[in-house]
Amino acid sequence: TSPAWLATLEAGAPDVVACWRVFDPTFDGLKALRRELRARVQTGDAPRILAQQEAVGDELERLLLAMPARLLSAPGGEDDWNVAQAFAHTTAGRRFLGTWAALDAGGEWPKEHAPVVTPSVPGRADASREELLVLLDKSRRAIREAAARIQGHERQRCGMDHPLIGHLRCGEWLLFLGIHDCGHLEQLHRLLEADGSSARPADA
Repeated sequence: TSPAWLATLEAGAPDVVACWRVFDPTFDGLKALRRELRARVQTGDAPRILAQQEAVGDELERLLLAMPARLLSAPGGEDDWNVAQAFAHTTAGRRFLGTWAALDAGGEWPKEHAPVVTPSVPGRADASREELLVLLDKSRRAIREAAARIQGHERQRCGMDHPLIGHLRCGEWLLFLGIHDCGHLEQLHRLLEADGSSARPADA
């Protein structure tokens, strides 16, 4: 049974959630993810994928605004990071993975210097809610710009290499951004539910 937040997100981001459902870090899970991504990204799909990433961004913003300020320094669900570090990390992934895929789509990365992703880099531990909202807004602008540049090149192989995911096509990276976000959304929802604060407005 899907948690309520995931079922709600699925209405606005069906391809993102479908890929998230099959994803796990095992060999078979990664193969399933790549198959699902390949099936859901066709030439010309960038605007449709962008609309789904906007829905994911809306959910990230909603959770951040619902988060009591004291929880920003609580354990964030990944390694020893707190919530602020994990949230800043996911906004960085949204910004840079999409931008790098867009540069590759436009032929702006020298093939011998294609970017290699360094996963699990946390953000600042003392970032405020206002700073995190700024980072989220920057990520949303970056994804919009990336989608515009990737449109028409969705099925072009991208040279960017991720140590876990490997290589994807440019449009598949655009879709993958929301899958990564879902992992952090799940962590934040669990934290809010455990705290009993999911229905309360954020404090100062």
